[in-house]
Amino acid sequence: MGAVTLLLAGTARAQEHKIEIGGNAGWTKSDGVTFDGVRARDGNVYNGIEPKDAFSYNLTLGYLVNPQVEVGFLFGQQKSKLAVTGTAEREIGDMSVDNYHGYFAYNFGEDDAKVRPYFMAGLGATHYGGVPFSVGGVSGTTTGNTQFSGTLGAGLKLYPSPKAGVKLGVRWTPTYIKSDSEGWWCDPYWGCYVVGNAQYSNQFEATGGIFIRF
Repeated sequence: MGAVTLLLAGTARAQEHKIEIGGNAGWTKSDGVTFDGVRARDGNVYNGIEPKDAFSYNLTLGYLVNPQVEVGFLFGQQKSKLAVTGTAEREIGDMSVDNYHGYFAYNFGEDDAKVRPYFMAGLGATHYGGVPFSVGGVSGTTTGNTQFSGTLGAGLKLYPSPKAGVKLGVRWTPTYIKSDSEGWWCDPYWGCYVVGNAQYSNQFEATGGIFIRF
């Protein structure tokens, strides 16, 4: 009976925390995609478009299936500017890049450990907000765009107390934008078809923040 009591007490402690809510802030390095060069009125040739590196933050809500396995939802936002690049760089205007991802995370170590590494992976969408612009006396706002994306992250959770902690992490979010024709592929059974070269816009985020669990 004593052994059973200790086992049940240990299980209760392991399942004590079910919900984890967190917020992080940091910096995101972004890249964009290329296109056929276009000569603008200023004499420069532009052949790329990208969000600029900028401040970012994210919010997470997780459910702890057990002390190691976590499933949840992540919202992230990068407060960026849209720029075109080529023989010169020109900023178009302010743009928000928003991430919406459901995620799976694995927390290494025991529930009461002071330091726990974690790994996470998620699927969802990235939304590029509309950009207000003023070029050559013409003003307006570009149309926003939403694309499928995945995300991978890793880091450390530090627990100064059982109910609250500090989270340090990095995250990579590749977002599919378009495919360019790269040539033809032919075989004797399926014939010939165009081969595409997929282009992704990548976000590389480094953040730190706090979380609570209950």
